[in-house]
Amino acid sequence: MSQRKTTVSDIIIRELTTNDLPQAFPVVSQLRAHLSLDEYINLVKAMKPDGYLAIGLFENGKIVSYAGFAKLINLYYGEHIWVYDLVTDEAKRGKGYGKRLLLHIEKYAKDNRLGCVALSSGIQRGEAHGFYEKTMG
Repeated sequence: MSQRKTTVSDIIIRELTTNDLPQAFPVVSQLRAHLSLDEYINLVKAMKPDGYLAIGLFENGKIVSYAGFAKLINLYYGEHIWVYDLVTDEAKRGKGYGKRLLLHIEKYAKDNRLGCVALSSGIQRGEAHGFYEKTMG
């Protein structure tokens, strides 16, 4: 009887460096189609001094999911994390990668004693709303 070898995907979540941004762009552009690669890189560089962090979920060395967030403070939430960007490559959706990124961000918020994680999503993004309501509660 022949043995079948199965492999588990190598999944890593980490903060992205400037050098990672071109690799992240094909995924980011699925959410932010209006941006060119140069605009995206320049905006991330401009937002970094204000605390913007970009993280990627890598599957076998390739970025398949992306999140961008920052620590904010306001009267409504107090100190919190605001998620500006969250997207998973269309071909990789349904594998729990978005949930893994949000759980990673939630842990970051807890580790930094921040009150909550918040975001907004356009009403036209029905699939995203379903994900936030059903998967993330």
